[in-house]
Amino acid sequence: MKQLLRRFAFALAMLLAIGFVPVQAQTVAPKTLVLYDAPPGTQFEKLGFSYAIMLRNLLGHFDAQVDLVPVQNYTAGKVNAYDATFYLGAYYDNSLPAAFLSDASTTTKTMVWFKYNLWSVAWNSAYTFQQTRGFGFSGLRGMNAAPSSANPTPGFFDTITYKSKPFVKYYKFDSAAGVVNADPDIGVTAITDPAKATAVVNVSNPKTGEVAPYVVRSGKFWYFADMPFSYIGPRDRYLVLTDLLHDILGVSHPESHKALVRLEDVGALVSVQAMKTLTDYLYGKKVPFSIATIPYYVDALGAYNGGTPQYVPLSQATNLKTALNYAVARGGEIVMHGYTHQYGNMKNPHTGVSGDDYEFWNIVANTPVAEDSTNWALGRLNAGVTDLHNNGYAPVAWEAPHYQGSALSSRAASTVFSTTYQRVVYYTADKPNFNAATSKDFAVGQIFPYVIKKDYYGQRILPESLGNIEYDIHTIDPTSNYNYTWQDIVTNAQYALTVRDGFASFFFHPFWLEPELGVPGFADFQKVIDGISQLGFTWVAPSKVQ
Repeated sequence: MKQLLRRFAFALAMLLAIGFVPVQAQTVAPKTLVLYDAPPGTQFEKLGFSYAIMLRNLLGHFDAQVDLVPVQNYTAGKVNAYDATFYLGAYYDNSLPAAFLSDASTTTKTMVWFKYNLWSVAWNSAYTFQQTRGFGFSGLRGMNAAPSSANPTPGFFDTITYKSKPFVKYYKFDSAAGVVNADPDIGVTAITDPAKATAVVNVSNPKTGEVAPYVVRSGKFWYFADMPFSYIGPRDRYLVLTDLLHDILGVSHPESHKALVRLEDVGALVSVQAMKTLTDYLYGKKVPFSIATIPYYVDALGAYNGGTPQYVPLSQATNLKTALNYAVARGGEIVMHGYTHQYGNMKNPHTGVSGDDYEFWNIVANTPVAEDSTNWALGRLNAGVTDLHNNGYAPVAWEAPHYQGSALSSRAASTVFSTTYQRVVYYTADKPNFNAATSKDFAVGQIFPYVIKKDYYGQRILPESLGNIEYDIHTIDPTSNYNYTWQDIVTNAQYALTVRDGFASFFFHPFWLEPELGVPGFADFQKVIDGISQLGFTWVAPSKVQ
């Protein structure tokens, strides 16, 4: 094996009726206000902002105009200037302006409230919330009991049922450290006037058998019992929000389910035979596909070349050009996947070799790279595009290496490429500092179930929503030590169907076809393609996605 086999799957996403007013189809782009908690002087000052960025991105699916405003800056009557207002209650018992509470309790415009602090209006008799909205707020519920080594999973309200699918919230308990990784809190509500309010979606506590409303709707007022941007994944209740946004905004998108497949990390040393096998299969199935192409191969430290640095420009990359020419002639489209897909002369974090390491982010220090700037990023982006064009290839989209680049590089990409095709990491600062003792910055990774027409960085994004096949081959490569099966991918696709215009989009590394690995890569790849096809998705090429 000449290259490190392990490739990072994207994992940074954790730090997420009677008497009803009918939803009217929106004929123009909605104007929306996103209010978020930003308690000054606390370590969570920017947490709410990170969630606001994620919501702003989803609203980009609807061509929405979005204003992001700290809730403490709210002024009386502001909701009247917007079609919809969202309040992200991310900080427990945050002090909310009286003007906001008054407007939220009485507005006839669309108002969506998430998780915390509903008690500020629901328990204050001055606002007659329960009489007006038809439901009351009972309190918060979290873990059924404190987890322990003896009882590591005491349970909580973790299962949201939507369109007959159980969306189970993420939970992990580190018994050695006594640390829970989860967001178990929900706001418990009760319908008091069924003529005014109803539970649109419920959440259950499997350990106790209790059921509570997860999404409550009263006319144009909506309440979500938790923060659906925390701990998101391809089978998470986050998808419930992404689908319900159509109803909340009154934007009618027809039922439509498309599928995308991308061959990943294709560089100078790619196996031509593996690429031909995959290309022939997809071409024979009439499945359009794309190839995530690395234009310039760099092994800066000679990790795979006996200690001698190796550099292979596209003009000399015989294997790569042979594979690309064969694929393009059979409908394959080029996605530029970094310029070198590694950074300088350092292990970032693995080998310094193209395909193994990050390029636009220093993952070792978890900071932007030293050279990070718009001009530096543009230099690399334009160099890659020029190399591809000079060798006869026209990239249709951009994909950041390991889905992570700095804020400046992401903005730069939006000026070079009309389309990106990936998941994205977002930051609450252009030059973030994640030192817990000195910084309040946050980074959040986001999966998209559908096309985002314009995100926080100005990118049009095609989704990669299902993940990728992985095998535990730690005896060959210690960093490749977990399994993510073809069944996992197809199950994710089943959940994608709950979003009315949700995509089934995954990627696959051609190196899994290499015989010495001893894994059923090609057979499993075929099972994914067949499984997604049988679910009724229509395969499309990236350039054909509207």
